[in-house]
Amino acid sequence: MNRRRIGHWLLLILLAGQTTGCGTFVARRITQAPNTYPTWFAPTAPVTLAFAPKFLTNFPKRYVTVGPPAATLCYRVIEPGDYRLSVTASNWLDGDRPQFEFRFQATVPAPTNNWTTAPRGTVFLLHGYGLAQFSLAPWALRLAEDGWRCVLVDLRGHGKSTGKQIFFGLHETNDLSQLLDQLAATGPVARPVAAVGESYGAALALRWATVEPRLQTVVALAPYNSLSNAVLNICHDYADWLPTGFAKAGLRQLPVTLGVSAAELDMATVLRRHPVRALFVAGAEDTIAPAADVLALRQLGAPGSRWLVVPAATHEALTYYFEDLTGPVLEWLDQKN
Repeated sequence: MNRRRIGHWLLLILLAGQTTGCGTFVARRITQAPNTYPTWFAPTAPVTLAFAPKFLTNFPKRYVTVGPPAATLCYRVIEPGDYRLSVTASNWLDGDRPQFEFRFQATVPAPTNNWTTAPRGTVFLLHGYGLAQFSLAPWALRLAEDGWRCVLVDLRGHGKSTGKQIFFGLHETNDLSQLLDQLAATGPVARPVAAVGESYGAALALRWATVEPRLQTVVALAPYNSLSNAVLNICHDYADWLPTGFAKAGLRQLPVTLGVSAAELDMATVLRRHPVRALFVAGAEDTIAPAADVLALRQLGAPGSRWLVVPAATHEALTYYFEDLTGPVLEWLDQKN
């Protein structure tokens, strides 16, 4: 299963430059819901996840209506159990570009464990841009083994969720709080409540913590510091043939399209205003959210925040370095805030 769908809109940027030269058009493509693009826009994935996608059918899809703007989120709840997750990793070079494959095996449905009837807490797992629940499903199984009730969610405009556009956290945090309300309405929510996010999802987790008092713990894997820099880094990595002027035109117009100042789209601005206590994780070989940028966010975090760099990990592969991450993530989630 391909891991990445970064850059769906890059070809549209090129077409915009050739036909209209309109930054507004480009900005609207940047905010267009990723699940509305045809799959042939996606670049070749540098990371492959090898597991049977049908295993998710063991966990029924659920839906909640959120907004405004109106959307329906698709989510699944993974209860604690003895999933016996195992991970096998391999990597190689395709020219000078690192490639990775991660294979996962698990027992599904799982035997119960000591936490099945009394979870130690609830973890929301927030995927990256252009991805969906499947990308963090291995983490849901691993955390559920350790007693956490996990919530896999397709963010607005991703996977099986609806929504015509995305807002880079300006509305998505409200979506997540309404999902938490839905869970609370159907039964007690095991506390503490935590969020583990990757890339775009990491930025959303940090933003959510600034407005949701019920969220007590955050793990941020490769969050971007500056949205514009992250987009330009993606262009460099995935479409170096594309004149940067096209992307910059859209980025200049993006704040107008979303109705905010440019600074409001940067995580540095968010954390300066509302520091969040979190575990900040970076990949040493990440060229999209470089380690130095993640460290800058860590320095803006609330007291008690932690910082971890995973050697050799790229932006796309960082999430699946289970050998490096499992201990620190479990330790962080187990802390009493």
